[in-house]
Amino acid sequence: MMRKKMVLITGGAGFIGSHLCGKLLGSNYSVICLDNFITGNLENIKPFLKDRDFRLEKCNVSNYIDIPGKIDYVLHCASLASPNDYLRFPIQTLKVGSLGTHNALGLAKQKKAVFLLFSTSEVYGDPLVHPQKESYWGHVNPVGIRGCYDESKRFAEAITMAYHRVHKLDTKIVRIFNTYGPKMRHNDGRVVPNFIGQALKNKPLTVYGGGQQTRSFCYIDDLTDGLLRLMLSKEFEPVNLGNPCEFTIMQLVKLVLKLTGSKSKIVFKKLPQDDPQKRRPDITKAKKILGWKPQVSLEAGLRRTISWFKG
Repeated sequence: MMRKKMVLITGGAGFIGSHLCGKLLGSNYSVICLDNFITGNLENIKPFLKDRDFRLEKCNVSNYIDIPGKIDYVLHCASLASPNDYLRFPIQTLKVGSLGTHNALGLAKQKKAVFLLFSTSEVYGDPLVHPQKESYWGHVNPVGIRGCYDESKRFAEAITMAYHRVHKLDTKIVRIFNTYGPKMRHNDGRVVPNFIGQALKNKPLTVYGGGQQTRSFCYIDDLTDGLLRLMLSKEFEPVNLGNPCEFTIMQLVKLVLKLTGSKSKIVFKKLPQDDPQKRRPDITKAKKILGWKPQVSLEAGLRRTISWFKG
């Protein structure tokens, strides 16, 4: 019997990481999940613990990673990706993006494994180009309050490319745009769980600024499909994965209120420093190279997410 390919996922108990664990196990891979549970949740991976193709290792990837045995793919997903988290833990955010990426790359080099870095649309900052193509270098404030997240990811991309060029490591970089779905934390601080949580409790929905800033929301199932395609591709330069359908925050508010039937009011607060005004991926490259585009509409994805939050 052929050996199943082994995939190691850092941050595998988090929102995206745990969905990816399930996707890979369902696609006939074995999975090692690394997490230190600073934001990861054991409940997210509980269904996999009895699967003999799944292994959990409690591990802080900012320290040296020592995992015995054959590993075919290293997926570096570990990150403090929500504003609540990286504003509370800016140093840990910088460390997982720099030291954590270095350690994960070192493991991939040792194991002769394919390496996939989970980067972010935040590398584009508050963009001056719209929509954002992979060739755009970004507009980022390195000393602002979001700099700990933005610059850690920009460094992570730079060191990944350095390992590719110097050590000939087979590397991939994905830039993930706003993703949502079941398993998001209620207190995540990102806009979709914020609005759903507030609406279900009939609490005021908090809108920052005038609500005319835009985001592009990608449902988690679409994202994991794209990630698996990228993992198996030959592409080594960054690839955007996200939904190119652009919505204002006020449009999102109205849709959440409609789908929840909530009587919540809307309250407006001051816009946070360096908050991006526009966010929309150009996914031409993903369509061409991966044959990928999102399938789930915002309304359909929100219905599924609201149902999960109610449960």
